[in-house]
Amino acid sequence: MNPDSIVWAIATVAIPMIFAIVFHEVAHGWTARALGDPTASDMNRLSLNPLRHVDPFGTIILPGLLKLSGAPVFGWAKPVPVDFRRLRNPRVGMMLVAAAGPVTNFVLAIVGAVLLGLLVRGADLGTEPGLGIRFVAENLRNFLMINIFLGMFNLLPIPPFDGSRIVMGALPAPLAGLYARLEPFGLIIVFAVLVILPYFVPDLHLVERLIGPPVQWALDHLAAIAGAVAGPEPM
Repeated sequence: MNPDSIVWAIATVAIPMIFAIVFHEVAHGWTARALGDPTASDMNRLSLNPLRHVDPFGTIILPGLLKLSGAPVFGWAKPVPVDFRRLRNPRVGMMLVAAAGPVTNFVLAIVGAVLLGLLVRGADLGTEPGLGIRFVAENLRNFLMINIFLGMFNLLPIPPFDGSRIVMGALPAPLAGLYARLEPFGLIIVFAVLVILPYFVPDLHLVERLIGPPVQWALDHLAAIAGAVAGPEPM
């Protein structure tokens, strides 16, 4: 496989994207089951089998196109069903279930940083790495970025992202009810923010300004973790 080929670019995005999204969605279901709602479990959606969660466009095609275009990579899977009314404490439970996805992505990013550091530690730095090592390294680097970006992106307080559920649970009931009325228009809002607004105001960079600094902060710390695991460079 040629590292400069489209197949390489898509493969090194699709693999980490599938892992990041599947664990993100299953984490919602696991947390919901622990808090009283077995809906996802009853529908056999707590499996780590990607075929049960992958949305062909949102999980594979869109991230690949974004990677090729140089845009921030994100995507989605088939949402794990959660019935918030069945949670023992619906308002608090809704916040915890929503937060479980991004938190899982952040934990996965830390695991990825450790694995990348171990890969560097075990590599022979005196020779050119083979295609296999380069492929694994590229996947791990994308794994870090995708998990951090996916976690941060989902914390935006825009329906249907997880951040909107956290805000809804934190607001007083009357305000939460008003905020919930935005949910049917969530995809329209997302499309407007991600596509329409940048088209008409290309210099605004709203999403980048909102999540760019925390994403960069996280990536800097993950690089430090990977460097600490890799050990000092040879003299």
